[in-house]
Amino acid sequence: MTKLMAPLPSQYTGEFHTDSTTRTLYATDASAYREMPLAVAVPRSEVDLSLLVQYARQHKLPLIPRTAGTSLAGQVVGNGIVVDVSKYLNKILEINVDERWVRVQPGVVRDELNQFLRPHGLYFGPETSTANRAMIGGMVGNNSCGSNSVVYRATREHTLSVKSILSDGSTVEFGNQSGWEYTKAVGEASRRNGSATLVDQILLKTNALLSNPTNQAEIRAHFPKPSIERRNTGYALDELLNCEPFTPGGEPFNFCKLIAGSEGTLCFMTEIKLNLVPLPPKEGGLVCVHCHSIDEALRATLVALKYKPQAVELIDDIILERADTNSAQRANSFFVQKTPVGGFPIILVVDLSRPTHDEVVEAAAQMEADMRAAGMGYHFPLLFGEDTKKVWILRKAGLGLLGNLPGDEKAVAVIEDTAVDVNDLPAYIREFNEILKTHNMASVHYAHAGSGELHLRPIINLKTTEGHRQFRMIAEEIATLVKKYNGSLSGEHGDGRLRGEFIPQMVGAHNYELMREIKRLWDPEGLFNPGKIVDTPPMDTFLRYDADQQTPDFQTYFRYHDQNVLQHAEQCNGSGDCRKTEKSGGTMCPSYMATRNEKDTTRARANILREMLTRSPKENRFDHKEIKDVYDLCLSCKACKSECPSNVDVAKLKAEFLQHYYDANGVPLRSRLVANFAQLSSLASYVPWAWNAVLGTPALRRIANRLVGFHPDRTMPLMHSDTLLSWYRRTWPTASENKPISGRKLYLFCDEFTNYNDVPVGHKAIKLLGRLGYEVIIPKHGESGRAALSKGMLKYAKTLAERNVLALRNLITDETPLVGLEPSAILTFRDEYPDLVDASLADDARRIAKNALTFEEFIARELDNKRIDSQAFTDEKRLVKIHGHCQQKAVSNMDHSKRMLALPKNYSVELIPSGCCGMAGSFGYEREHYDVSMQVGELVLLPAVRGMADDVIIAAAGTSCRHQIHDGAHRTAKHPAEILYEALRE
Repeated sequence: MTKLMAPLPSQYTGEFHTDSTTRTLYATDASAYREMPLAVAVPRSEVDLSLLVQYARQHKLPLIPRTAGTSLAGQVVGNGIVVDVSKYLNKILEINVDERWVRVQPGVVRDELNQFLRPHGLYFGPETSTANRAMIGGMVGNNSCGSNSVVYRATREHTLSVKSILSDGSTVEFGNQSGWEYTKAVGEASRRNGSATLVDQILLKTNALLSNPTNQAEIRAHFPKPSIERRNTGYALDELLNCEPFTPGGEPFNFCKLIAGSEGTLCFMTEIKLNLVPLPPKEGGLVCVHCHSIDEALRATLVALKYKPQAVELIDDIILERADTNSAQRANSFFVQKTPVGGFPIILVVDLSRPTHDEVVEAAAQMEADMRAAGMGYHFPLLFGEDTKKVWILRKAGLGLLGNLPGDEKAVAVIEDTAVDVNDLPAYIREFNEILKTHNMASVHYAHAGSGELHLRPIINLKTTEGHRQFRMIAEEIATLVKKYNGSLSGEHGDGRLRGEFIPQMVGAHNYELMREIKRLWDPEGLFNPGKIVDTPPMDTFLRYDADQQTPDFQTYFRYHDQNVLQHAEQCNGSGDCRKTEKSGGTMCPSYMATRNEKDTTRARANILREMLTRSPKENRFDHKEIKDVYDLCLSCKACKSECPSNVDVAKLKAEFLQHYYDANGVPLRSRLVANFAQLSSLASYVPWAWNAVLGTPALRRIANRLVGFHPDRTMPLMHSDTLLSWYRRTWPTASENKPISGRKLYLFCDEFTNYNDVPVGHKAIKLLGRLGYEVIIPKHGESGRAALSKGMLKYAKTLAERNVLALRNLITDETPLVGLEPSAILTFRDEYPDLVDASLADDARRIAKNALTFEEFIARELDNKRIDSQAFTDEKRLVKIHGHCQQKAVSNMDHSKRMLALPKNYSVELIPSGCCGMAGSFGYEREHYDVSMQVGELVLLPAVRGMADDVIIAAAGTSCRHQIHDGAHRTAKHPAEILYEALRE
């Protein structure tokens, strides 16, 4: 760190981090590599970028440009200053609809750009599987392609001009030059000669290099086949050579063709002008061709291409098997029909989008007939509308799904980006699999069959010496195979430090030396992302895992099935799904959506835990303040449990960490108070008037809040004059509504929040169930333990869980379920209890979990059993808007709520496209978290609620959600049970 002792220029306004925690979080990307950077810069402006380049030049320090950090070849890993442009340099600067172009900063997210363009009828074509967080700067740097490259090709073809800072600090914009303009520019640069700027030198030397007949012959002879549209092997000298004046009749000369795919090694982009195209055909139709083998699917690809598809993508059986273990992706696999022998198929997704529905149906029928005649495929579902979105989500989740393989063996990104001519693909893959077979290795196959590129990931344990050997061995052998087919070792993921070592083999020593000359010309001092593409370190150095790395036998409070806690954290492969914003929908990750800080991503939390558990010298490896700092803004919303394709349950990891941290450092007073909420409420219930007098009076409440570490502006839940349990025992057994129909009985879990605070919700729920003919029994049980779990007090939570399991194990069955009103409480039985209770009670906990239902799930189940219908409810017309509780979305789903609230036949029910409300139990009360809590709420939920008409019914099952809506939007949200009770006919 001595190199960074010199201060940054005083004019620099961005962030600059040299602490070990931030550096650790930027030491990895989505690749197998890890290297600690010197610092992390987060510039706010182009001026800041210029100052950083000036600083780097002065102190001879490398700059590593980074956007979302989802690189698979180690492009943004290195020992210099990582420059993260994603947080501030994300503006759409200008659009010209008539000329069909847009100008953006490098941090603009691809999908968000297309949301902006849609009203104009325009579209930016290239689409990566990470498009909801991939940024334009990274897409240009990698020359990204995506699933639709059979139509739109790569980012290079859509990059019109780039404004850049060069290594000498000068700013220049590169764009199209006709042959005449180019020749004129070369002449003017030549006349300046000795006083030539770096731009002049680049122009003159590039012209000399490309004018040389020997160089031209070598480039044309040894670069990958021009018919391979995905060619990212080294610097794109072949693309420049195909321009005027070097190729008469070629495209205009444009240095953007070289910059695209250069991985930030030549210049630092500040603005990018992109070509736009009309929106894709309106009628989207996907044929999901089910095949028996990879070879059959690849031969079917050649048939599919005859029908001019928008995309032809492959999903193999391994990914489908992993999807079956992920709740969200299992739902997206609805169209999958297993093979006749019961295995998962190989699926070819063919996008036959056309202007009309009939045209799609006709093309699909013709294609199916052709394939069946050739003996290809056994099932050909044709999907439209929302169903197509589910298929694409499944396909794009492939990378993340591969991360949830249990144990230390993983599908490793090493030769996943090879591309060949699509006609060569069946033969190439046959040889590829033969090579793996000789080494007793297996591989995953997925992605871009229609473009001649499958993502191929062998299963390797990189924690072993043998795994390191296999990593290099397979790279060497497949590089030789790719060269045999004159293919490209990188189709779209780039060379980085993974494939740079093999570029001489791929293009020949002469052409590799030309590439090194290009690097020296543009960046003589090696400031920009050194060690990538050319002059890379050996591909098996700086790996994330050390050879023969030992995984300690961690003693944990939770159980982690088929793995330990470290392996669960290691399921995160860095794909960055947690970096999507609120504009992409979903819930993960609410704190990142609010702050836009890498530190607040799910990925960062997995990374810091992996780092400390792997490298800590302490006996208690959880005892690190660094982990605590990174987990501080985790709301434990549980969204990662379902939305992360690798199923990394960070809320579970946070609770695990906190208990171990408390073991070493003690439990803070506020955490004890929160964890004992039920006991405190029980005491307060004897004098509710006193509790309410203090917390219902703003001045007194502010004082009380400060004393316990809550924010003074946060209102507090008040005590009801009676508890639900007291009311039930005193009133319900003799109430006139309690006339059950024989055999229709349920046990109601009287959670601590409903029992003391939201008592009217419990009243109405019980009365509703009674009116519908159910016997409602509140059994003897304890508190749920949700508050203790949220504060990481697992020892206490385990005691509570075991008491409840013992109390309920002989009562809860399929016929007599346990039904709860507060999602976070009842879903604790499903989510945490089975992995927390003593092993001797685990089977009992799992049996209860199967029949622990949210109120909405129970009503939906009874609807399915035709025990409830709309006759009991009003005919009045009302609009209901639902905000979904985070844990309910993660462990259950919101369809049950929609079906339940649509029981009154004229009730129109819509989901608010909100993620987390920001409250998350005690999180939104806590002084240091209040502002972030409100920022999360302001992303979608609170503005949406404020904009609703007064007669709209707002539904929210979570007590915290209702509280946030009350405080942030000054509206009253109702529990779905209340809404349905109030909709009963008189």
